[in-house]
Amino acid sequence: MKIFTCLLVAFLSLAGCTSDSSKAVRLNAQVDSLLGVHPGFNGVVLVAEKGRPLVHKAIGYRDFESKALLDTGSVFELASVSKQFTSMIIMMLKEKGKLSYDDPIEKYIPGLPYQGISIRHLLHHTSGLPDYMAVMDAHWNKLRVAGNAEILEYLIQYHPEKRFEPGEKYEYSNTGYVLLASIAEAASGKNFVTLCREQIFRPLAMTSTDIRTPEEKKSVANFAQGYIFVPDRQRYVPADSFPSSNYIVWLGRRMGPGRISATASDLLRWDRALYTEQLVKRETLEEAFTPALLNNRTVSSYGFGWSIRTDSILGRVVYHTGSNPGYSTIIIRYTESDKTIILLCNNSYSGFQKIHEGVDALLATRKR
Repeated sequence: MKIFTCLLVAFLSLAGCTSDSSKAVRLNAQVDSLLGVHPGFNGVVLVAEKGRPLVHKAIGYRDFESKALLDTGSVFELASVSKQFTSMIIMMLKEKGKLSYDDPIEKYIPGLPYQGISIRHLLHHTSGLPDYMAVMDAHWNKLRVAGNAEILEYLIQYHPEKRFEPGEKYEYSNTGYVLLASIAEAASGKNFVTLCREQIFRPLAMTSTDIRTPEEKKSVANFAQGYIFVPDRQRYVPADSFPSSNYIVWLGRRMGPGRISATASDLLRWDRALYTEQLVKRETLEEAFTPALLNNRTVSSYGFGWSIRTDSILGRVVYHTGSNPGYSTIIIRYTESDKTIILLCNNSYSGFQKIHEGVDALLATRKR
C-alpha cells in the first residue's frame, strides 16, 4: 500500500509538472507572437502563476552603443513602481506605532505651509499638493543636485498653492511620495535608503534591488541604460543626454516617488512576500489594496502605492506603472488567482501599453 501511495504521489507530481510545462510552452508561444507585432520593444517580460515563472525572457539591448544584450538578470529603473515600496515602509512604521495614517504632515515636517493634509492623503494621492518639480524647475540652481531636504525647503520658501482641498479628489502626486519618504525618516530616525535596505530588500533577498546614485548605477555591470529613439539621427540615444531629461540628474537625490532599480526576478520575490505576513500583517496589507474614500463618499481607484481594478474573470487586480526618461515599467498582480505580470522596458517603446494589455488578455483566458 505504501508503495502504491508513493507511486501515486509521484505520478500526480509528474502530471502537474507536465501540465505546467505545457502551459509555459503555450504561453511563451503566445507572448512571442504578441511581441512579433511589436518589434520595437526592448526589455524583459516575466509572467508567473503561483510564483512559478511561465515566461521569462529578455529582448534587445542593455546598451545600444556597445550592442550589449539584455538578459533576464538585467537591472532596470522602476520609476513610479517604486511607490509601492515607499507605502510599505509607511505601513511597517504604522504597525510599529511610529506613526498614524491620520497624523497631520506638519507633525513630521514643521513649517510646511499646507494644512489639513494627513499621511493617508499622501498615500492615496488625495492631498492636493502642488507639483514639486515645477517649483524646483523654476527656482533651483541646476548645477547642484537636490534631494528631499532641498525640495521641502523650496516648498516652504515658495509655497505654491494647493490644487484642491485634501480628500476632495484623486490626483496623482509625486510630491506626496517625496513627503512620505521624509516622514518615514522623521518617524524612524533612519535614512530612507537604509530603511528600504534593512526592512525590505535584504529580508526578501532582493539582491539586485537598491536606491542607487548615478555613480552606483555605473558600477552595476548589468544595468540597463535608458534610451530614446531620435528620428533625425535614426538611432537610439541615451535618455540622460536630452535637456528635457536633465531633471533626473539635478533631482538625483530625491527619494520616495522613484529611483529604485531592480530585476524582474527581484520583483517576483516582492510579489511572493505580499502573499505572506513577512513584512506586515494581512489586515495592514489589505489597506494598501483598498481604494480611497473621497470627501463626497465616492471611491477612487488607488490604495497605498497601488492602482486597483477588478477583472471579470480573474478578480481583483493591483498594479502600478512607471515612466522615466528611457524607461517604461509595470507590475500587475491578480491577487485572487495568483498570477503576475512584470514588464521592464529601457527604450521608451511607444507600444508598451499595448504589450501589457495583450499579456493581460492572454492571462484572462487562463482562469484555471
